[in-house]
Amino acid sequence: MSIELNHTIVHVKDRWAAARDVGEVLGLPEAGAYGPFAELKLDNGASLDFMDTEGEIHGQHYAFLVSEEEFDLILGRLRDDGRQWWADPFKRQPQEINHGDGGRGLYWEGPDGHWLEILTRPYGSGS
Repeated sequence: MSIELNHTIVHVKDRWAAARDVGEVLGLPEAGAYGPFAELKLDNGASLDFMDTEGEIHGQHYAFLVSEEEFDLILGRLRDDGRQWWADPFKRQPQEINHGDGGRGLYWEGPDGHWLEILTRPYGSGS
């Protein structure tokens, strides 16, 4: 038996704006409607299902494993948009990338306080 993540719900103030924001940075196709969600499909078959939420939203962390080429494209989009990113989740290394496990990684603030990360090597994969 194989167990894989299929989808996760991302609580936001504006599902379409949030899905568009994340999708544009990651270079993904536009989100589609699926029930009350703006569904952003990822290449591995999983999806982020953005859902409008009233009241306080507690930011979550979403990490995306990307290729070296995709990393460069995403970093370029962050730069072109004038966004800030960090090498670490504590915001101690602004506009830098990290080299964990022999790859590259960075963090940026997404919609509604969600903390987004891209990395080219999974944690614990060695160098």
